[in-house]
Amino acid sequence: MNDQVSQGYGAVAATAETGWLTTSFVLIALGAALAVFILVWGARLAIRRRKAREELDQRGELEVVDPAKPIEPASEIPSAPEAPAPTPEPGPLADEPIAATAPVAAPSAALAADTNAEPAPVETATPAAGGDDLTRLKGVGPKLAARLNELGITRFAQLAALDEASARTLDAQLGSFQGRMTRDRWTDQARFLAAGDTAGYEAVFGKL
Repeated sequence: MNDQVSQGYGAVAATAETGWLTTSFVLIALGAALAVFILVWGARLAIRRRKAREELDQRGELEVVDPAKPIEPASEIPSAPEAPAPTPEPGPLADEPIAATAPVAAPSAALAADTNAEPAPVETATPAAGGDDLTRLKGVGPKLAARLNELGITRFAQLAALDEASARTLDAQLGSFQGRMTRDRWTDQARFLAAGDTAGYEAVFGKL
């Protein structure tokens, strides 16, 4: 009788231990699968962000912000403010009539018209008269095209004719866009576009 009870107790204990081990393995497997899913999702999100940044950079809409200059410490310590001079006591009031103040003039019609006038429309950057659309160049957006026009560059032929020294001089005047000329190969692009060779351009730089 005692042997049967012992055998039954051992079987129950073995079953309970097996069930606990199975539960532990299931929990571990679920945790590992969750970690793999998080890693894959994070990698896909990073790839999407990098692609979006590259597209903005190609269109010339991603600007490089200059680092803020450090604040210089004050060279001189301000001196303590001087004590204000004592104000004299007011004397006795004279028995004189107070002059009447002049009436406030009504606002003129011209002032009212200026107040109700609509603000002037904001002008957008357009290609210079007789010039080329410089935004066709890879890496050149509206702001950068407007800056090039300010520097006198309005046609592809002008960029195509630049030598290395002139290209460096022009690049140094682009402010936060400095470096785009060499990176995006503007002179090479301009040679194709100035010659009207669209097929040759797209073979090297992609579709316009």
